[in-house]
Amino acid sequence: MADALFTFIASVQGSEPWGSVLDAGTGAHSLEWVAGLATSRWTAVTADASAAERLRKDFAARMRPADRIIAGNWGDPLFLHADVHDVVLADYLLGAVDGFAPYLQDRLFGRLRPLVGQRLYVVGLEPYPGEAPHPWGQVILEIARLRDACILLAGHRTYREYPLDWTVRSLEESGYSVEEAKAFPIRYGPRFVNGQLDVCRSKLRYLCDRSLAKELERAIEDLRGRALALHEVHRGALFGEDYVVDARPRAG
Repeated sequence: MADALFTFIASVQGSEPWGSVLDAGTGAHSLEWVAGLATSRWTAVTADASAAERLRKDFAARMRPADRIIAGNWGDPLFLHADVHDVVLADYLLGAVDGFAPYLQDRLFGRLRPLVGQRLYVVGLEPYPGEAPHPWGQVILEIARLRDACILLAGHRTYREYPLDWTVRSLEESGYSVEEAKAFPIRYGPRFVNGQLDVCRSKLRYLCDRSLAKELERAIEDLRGRALALHEVHRGALFGEDYVVDARPRAG
């Protein structure tokens, strides 16, 4: 799905030069895409210092002298102050902010506004509904709830997603003109199931109650088995939506 989102962004960008690009919430996948664009330079930002170090090693051979991978937090008003880029990519940044800069969401796009020279592309995930009528959707919700429960029991913060209409409203209130917005239905598969449940397992070492950790481990593997079996039956079923918003900073 992420490839389809990036393909859409590239189609919206069209023949307009990429120039300098800021990947404002980077990860291996988004940086792989950014590093392959015809940019003059790029800067990739993550709030996780260890992740920044891993990315520097992984992308060392592809980095030009002006390219940067930086650890920093958008909650710091001086971070990358006045560092303007032609294009800024906020790839699932809105949902991730709560894990690193709680309560910044309503100010995030305003915080990025001075850095956006020409365009801001926002990629987001529509929040899951409370219920799902389809068995595949039901098991996706189970996975999401168990993941968040394990994260919270470990003493860590979960992500918090925001809907497309909230994102568009926030962008407009933060000094942008929204040029285009598009939703993309999601087709989850085994990679999602295993990835999310592996996150659950990774949090168990932080639990002081080892008996609870063992019970959760059993629950995780039981859910993994049920989810993968359901995928074989309902292969191709859609659940949830990603979205992309193309915005330009308003003058003045």
